[in-house]
Amino acid sequence: MARTGFALGYGKFTDVREMARLMRQAEERGYEMGFFSETIELMRDSVTALAAIGLDTERLRLCSTQIARLRSPIVMAQSLATLDELTGGRMALAPGACTASHARVHSLDPTVNPADSLEEWVESIRLLLTGEKVTFHGKFVNFDEVGLAWKPVRTRIPLYIAATSRTGLRLAGRIGDGVVLNAACSPEYTVNALRIVRESAAAAGKEWSGYEVAQLINCSVEDDHGKALDEIRWEIATKLDPVQLPFIAGPKMRVGEPYIRKEDIPKFEEAYAGGGMEGLIKAVPDSYVEGMTASGTPDEVVERVEQYRDAGVKLPLLRPAAANQAQRLLDLFAGK
Repeated sequence: MARTGFALGYGKFTDVREMARLMRQAEERGYEMGFFSETIELMRDSVTALAAIGLDTERLRLCSTQIARLRSPIVMAQSLATLDELTGGRMALAPGACTASHARVHSLDPTVNPADSLEEWVESIRLLLTGEKVTFHGKFVNFDEVGLAWKPVRTRIPLYIAATSRTGLRLAGRIGDGVVLNAACSPEYTVNALRIVRESAAAAGKEWSGYEVAQLINCSVEDDHGKALDEIRWEIATKLDPVQLPFIAGPKMRVGEPYIRKEDIPKFEEAYAGGGMEGLIKAVPDSYVEGMTASGTPDEVVERVEQYRDAGVKLPLLRPAAANQAQRLLDLFAGK
């Protein structure tokens, strides 16, 4: 089976017990990674979900997005080392920058530089994972002679940087053990994004062969093409609402996302103003869904995921659009 991951956590439709059951099935079907998305919409908590998944699996590598500044780097290192111990050394983490949107939702200072704070979180977490008493002094993170009170199972746990913007992609190449590219992006975006990451990684002296490239890929699989698009249109809409638009659509467009058109943005804003999220969902064109997801009939979904691989993704992280599709998506890629 080609390297493939299964991703959950973004939608409302799957509770933690069901996630653990599905991830166990992913392991049985040969999937390499179980990925959990901890989201700005305050869906389930990553640490709790990863503990449940970890206890219900034996071989599946586990990873999750976590946003810097929502937890201190000391708490993040403590949780990561504990989960790594719980799972027998199967953890990775995908820290991401705390944007103004994240700061607003979590009642944090929105003026803190997202990239600089993320870099300090990553540096200090790595120090703490050594299990030694360490000192760190930066602009945002400061501590003296702090250390975990036990020796972690591994003193180097992979940190794959979650990135969307050009700044984030350059940072991922420079400081990350890998990158996790965002959901709702096309293979064309991926080609452009990885050019930025690869140049930055090379400048930092990293071997590309050992650098992880994962991407969250939204998948909707139905026997009818149109129904598949309708089942996932909601997720594209969540990236286009007025709050998220400047922090998601803008950076994607600047990297080179061809499926988000500047002339459509006023239409989305008008649709949201008049009908809320339901109005926005109806306003999302089929071309957006087809371009930025792997959606359609089973053959179409498989073909589209291969296009992401061809664009340079080493580890596709397949995320189902709906509860009734999760099992089908798992089965579709088993053994492929």
